[in-house]
Amino acid sequence: MIASGNRPLFRCSTPEVGSDDDSSPKVGFVKFAVSNFGGNCLGIRSVDSRSSLFAPLNTMEGSKTSYVDGETEVLRERHQSGCNPSDNVVINDSDGKSICEGSIIGNSSNIVWHKCSVDKIDRQELLKQKGCVIWITGLSGSGKSTLACALSRGLHSRGKLSYILDGDNVRHGLNSDLSFKAEDRAENIRRIGEVAKLFADAGVICIASLISPYRKDRDACRVLLPEGEFIEVFMDVPLQVCEERDPKGLYKLARAGKIKGFTGIDDPYEPPLNSEVHMPFCGKRMCPNSFKQLRVDLVTLNTN
Repeated sequence: MIASGNRPLFRCSTPEVGSDDDSSPKVGFVKFAVSNFGGNCLGIRSVDSRSSLFAPLNTMEGSKTSYVDGETEVLRERHQSGCNPSDNVVINDSDGKSICEGSIIGNSSNIVWHKCSVDKIDRQELLKQKGCVIWITGLSGSGKSTLACALSRGLHSRGKLSYILDGDNVRHGLNSDLSFKAEDRAENIRRIGEVAKLFADAGVICIASLISPYRKDRDACRVLLPEGEFIEVFMDVPLQVCEERDPKGLYKLARAGKIKGFTGIDDPYEPPLNSEVHMPFCGKRMCPNSFKQLRVDLVTLNTN
């Protein structure tokens, strides 16, 4: 979007608006070109007006002035310069002025991480807890959802905020476009891992409960979080026991050939090699010591 006279619509500057002094406090303001709004739209009467609607925003130390004018020309000379895909790219406007630095992440280019003055530590102090991800994995019928709900209830009773990302529930919305083919399962785990990371960053104890059969996909989610904030819980229940339980009738359908690619039947499950919590099956129930270990891990995480 361009304001009249090819002026930038938004100008976010580190120094105080209208000041040429680089030594001024690192406070940013949003500056709107009034001519593009038609007068007093949004209650802004002049370019230099400072409405309470746009309070000062703390910005990163050393941040640069940025422009958005819609007339930019991206200089793509990566191949000639030998830049890596993750290297910063420079975007120049029609005057040849450098206005922004961005990165290429996956299939997205020219993107810049915007840091807010309210960070993870602030959110955790507000909630009086530490965000983390408890990743419960195991065969269908191993008790993942039961454990997740019991854990969430226990945390709630202790004044801790948690949220469950259940595999089936997430497929009702965010991942409804995915099938159970290997590549879609990998994408299913990737998306849930990214969402879980956001919950943890918000200071919430995120409980992800899903089969997540492939070890490499679970490990990829682990590395998204800082050391110690990903707690993998392995529900080590034999296939025979899970099939006898068959709470959703899925094993019966898989054995009848009505479901293809069902984990444990005609698709593999790769158990964790070094999970933080191992919950083996002891006769008719999970071993009680495993629950104690999970509680210890959570208490340790939220008191350090």
